[in-house]
Amino acid sequence: MRADRSDDAVEPTAPPEQGIALPLNPSRRHLLRAGGVMATAAFTAGCDMLSTKPQAKRAGGTGGEGSSTAKEAPELSKRVKAGDLPPLKQRLPTDPLVVPPHERIGTYGGQWDLFGDSPPAGGGAEVYYEWLVRWSADWKKVIPNVVRSWEIRGDGREYTFHLRRGMKWSDGEPFTTEDIAFAYEDVVLNNELFSAPPNFFVTADRPAHLDVLDEHTFRFVFTRPNGLFLEQLASNGAHVLTICAKHYFRQFHPKYNKDIGELLKKEKTEHWYQLFAQKGGSQGWIGDIWQPQVPLLTAWHTTSVTQQGNRMILERNPYYWKTDPQGRQLPYLDRIVRTVISDQEAALLRAMDGEFELLSPTFYNPNLGTPKNKPVLASNRERGEYEFVEGLDSTMNKTVIAFNLNHPDRKLREVFQNRDFRIGLSYAINRKEIIAAVYQRQGEPWQAAPRKESEFYLEQLATQYTAYDPKLADRHLDKAGYTRRDPEGFRLRPDGKRLTFNIDVITEEPTQIDALQLVRGYWERVGVKLNLYSIDRSLYYTRKAANKHEASVWTGDGGLRDGIVDPRWYFPANNESNFALLWSTWYTSRGRSGEKPPEAARRQMSLYDRIGETVDENRRRELFMEILRIAAEEFWVLGTVLPVGTFGIKRRNFHNVPKSMIASWRYPTPGPTAPEQYFVTS
Repeated sequence: MRADRSDDAVEPTAPPEQGIALPLNPSRRHLLRAGGVMATAAFTAGCDMLSTKPQAKRAGGTGGEGSSTAKEAPELSKRVKAGDLPPLKQRLPTDPLVVPPHERIGTYGGQWDLFGDSPPAGGGAEVYYEWLVRWSADWKKVIPNVVRSWEIRGDGREYTFHLRRGMKWSDGEPFTTEDIAFAYEDVVLNNELFSAPPNFFVTADRPAHLDVLDEHTFRFVFTRPNGLFLEQLASNGAHVLTICAKHYFRQFHPKYNKDIGELLKKEKTEHWYQLFAQKGGSQGWIGDIWQPQVPLLTAWHTTSVTQQGNRMILERNPYYWKTDPQGRQLPYLDRIVRTVISDQEAALLRAMDGEFELLSPTFYNPNLGTPKNKPVLASNRERGEYEFVEGLDSTMNKTVIAFNLNHPDRKLREVFQNRDFRIGLSYAINRKEIIAAVYQRQGEPWQAAPRKESEFYLEQLATQYTAYDPKLADRHLDKAGYTRRDPEGFRLRPDGKRLTFNIDVITEEPTQIDALQLVRGYWERVGVKLNLYSIDRSLYYTRKAANKHEASVWTGDGGLRDGIVDPRWYFPANNESNFALLWSTWYTSRGRSGEKPPEAARRQMSLYDRIGETVDENRRRELFMEILRIAAEEFWVLGTVLPVGTFGIKRRNFHNVPKSMIASWRYPTPGPTAPEQYFVTS
């Protein structure tokens, strides 16, 4: 079965935009910018007191600076004339990927300012989505990217990929199958870098075999069919194959550097795999690729990191391998500047002041795109000269409550595993009140279930037990066997202890804490005591990994197409299935560790294995719907509120950005919307 894709198919575009010369006086935006920075300086780490952002020049005519007909950016043309760069024809592959613009052909110049709440080394969703394949902007199909085409044979056992001829890393070195082989065989399959290969490379407990057929063709051969392989290669987490330039990273790998011991002494590092990660390589999912010396395939690459790592500047990659329909090399934008702003109030003030060209509706700035912020951002749109970008959030729940069905305390485990106990507590939650009090009346009572927009929507799973009915709650809790109460009205377990437990919640999610404060009151009314344990993210994961949590909350990932790739809330599927980690360990280890789950969960696991071996998309959907029907019957976790959506903001002079986009970690936003074709006008 051949992937019938054409990189050269383009959509009609509007006439090219002509350049406009800027006035010599500072723009209104610069004045706004200076005021906004000074107003927020007390809050913001690493922010300049005055903007130093250059204005993009817009000269009229053709071939000039900012022209929409020049085949490459003006500064690259200057470097070619100076002999610092080879001509464009030698920098592009023979078959560059042609990117149709969302609105119209763009002009070169300008920069994109944005922020994150973590150091730049941990960011990059705007830039790094340059993997073998990618999602279409509507998340409906997998399309070519680094590879120009592929074939699937053997009912999903063999995937043959074809690289673009003449592709180069950002330092000008060739990108070939030698890099793919290094990334897979020397990184992914090295157990000092990866404790185990990512699951999408594994079938029947055996990792795929890589065949390098020639300089531009390679093939993955699996023991069993791998029906989800392309979808997983297009989803977040599949970056490792395109970030490991062999010519650079071989110096940090003992297989290629016989003097690695001397290098470790020089770098004052104990183990080679630590040095490998420190220099930008992947150690599991860890790897700081955003270092200036690391070669990349991305549209922009880091040129400097300043202010103690809190500000990162990325400049255009002169060897980027994509063009617009007129054959003009992308990206249009000169640079990206990413600043850490950990204080959300400071970020909001700067956003209101028009400081950011685009803040996409995405997972990494969730506290900005909240319902409570929308009115104040809306009232400042004219002053800040921006507009909203609506987001369809793939999150299906604001707060999923997961009881630890595998808790070491057998008495508490018995409580949590009682389905009537879980149903009773679900009926006890006044979700409409939570929506009104915490989420500004935006949302819908919802269990941990795919959204209505999803092809996997199942009404029974989504809406069951969501009515607020304390009498039904009491009835189910009585049915569960907890009829005796202490003098304060709290129910007692069979061993005579009060029915109470702790619930872990991270401090970075204040709305979850607010919701749980209300939940605590609802549950006390039906005789169950809840204690909130508010902790930071690292301790949360430490406790979870040790199986010490009694109950926990997290957001509901997997509400759209990502549900079938990451079904964590629908059955004990992986180490993010917080409600039954020992069962999920049994599944992922194929019974070598963990605990054997009950029959219903094992049926779900068997169905998911069949999905993994099924290439036909319609059949995969049928199998996944059966998993969801079992999830509805078992009712593993409690949901609370379905998010109505999220949003971002975009300056009015920032173009080729969709008016709405999907917001998801698996997608990953805004990568599939092709940021390389965004551009700015004066």
